[in-house]
Amino acid sequence: MQRGDGPVVTVYDPFDPQFLADPYPAYRMLRDEDPVHRHVSTRNGIPPFRVLSRFEDVWNAVRDTETYSSAGGLTFVPDEIGKLGLAPTIVMLDPPRHGQLRGLVAKAFTPRRIGALENTVRGFVRALLDSFEGRRDVDLHREFSSPVPTFVLAELLGVPAADRVRFDPWVGALTALQDSGFDLSAMSAPDAVAEMFEYFTRLIAERRHEPGDDLISALTTVESGGELLTDWEILGFCFVMVAGGNDTTGNLISHAVMLLDTDHRQRDLLVDDPSRIPGALMETLRLEGSVQGLARTTTRDVELHGVTIPAGEKVMMLYGAANRDEREFGDTAEQFDVLRPIPRHLGFSTGPHFCIGSHLAKLQSQVALEELLARHPQVSVDPASGVRLQSSFTRGWVSLPASLG
Repeated sequence: MQRGDGPVVTVYDPFDPQFLADPYPAYRMLRDEDPVHRHVSTRNGIPPFRVLSRFEDVWNAVRDTETYSSAGGLTFVPDEIGKLGLAPTIVMLDPPRHGQLRGLVAKAFTPRRIGALENTVRGFVRALLDSFEGRRDVDLHREFSSPVPTFVLAELLGVPAADRVRFDPWVGALTALQDSGFDLSAMSAPDAVAEMFEYFTRLIAERRHEPGDDLISALTTVESGGELLTDWEILGFCFVMVAGGNDTTGNLISHAVMLLDTDHRQRDLLVDDPSRIPGALMETLRLEGSVQGLARTTTRDVELHGVTIPAGEKVMMLYGAANRDEREFGDTAEQFDVLRPIPRHLGFSTGPHFCIGSHLAKLQSQVALEELLARHPQVSVDPASGVRLQSSFTRGWVSLPASLG
């Protein structure tokens, strides 16, 4: 488990860099002493919100969409959807419309389509590793982990190669928004979203006129009972893929390498038997989840552990805390074990909002780790010299220096 520098912080403050460096002691405190925490912040006009941290509480709440609604947004920022000018994304809808839209998207976003990308992904990863030839030191996150999902998403969506440089500024603006504590007045995120939507609107129009063999083309033609996806609905899906499927997958790859470097015996298990890599990635996601938490809004008063959460209050579902809960994972919950059986966890959420891109994330991270360990089985990282992403929601890296061994 990677510890941050400085004293242990046991106060939950999603805007404090010291807390973000190592939030896990504070998570334990919440689970043990304050499982329905009420957080009050004076930063950026964020109103008070609740925080759930125990596994069973988060698991049940995320599955109860009637009580915990996604329609008010997934952060603790009031009216985040309107302020960013978002389309009605699939992750910000409740049943029944969520299920109807997800069903249409699933017809195009199939495991078969994702599986067909494996050779392309593997070729790209091998080319990245080839580019490191003759070098000992690299920035693992910037030069390896992060470029993989950018390439794959562009390939999947059918973005021409010449346009793929657009992805980094879009993701960078949304990352900077997280860094600012969602200070919308100071950041360029709304402009980035507008530019992203303008670009994909043109691409959708082109694909409606002349479909190709890409996901956007499939989304323009898929139907159920005579219903087609609207441009706004396709735009919302593109936003989710770019904003939610890019840095999360890159951080999963980087965290896997980091955790394996803390215990070389476990790294050797994967080098000796790469079939163990999928399980190791799920353990990585459990212990160092790319998404630390997302919010919901209560539709009624809720009684939990003797506390009343009033209707209309934002509630942070703290996946990062829940996935380390000893009540679910036993006394070794905070230890990294690539052989751990994990019947259930919240790394991809659960219930109706289970991550629709989970198969894609697994494919990319598995191929990346297979190829990296095959080429550089002694790879090591230097987290102390790295730069952590300063985000209340996404745990990850901006930079992670590595030695290829």
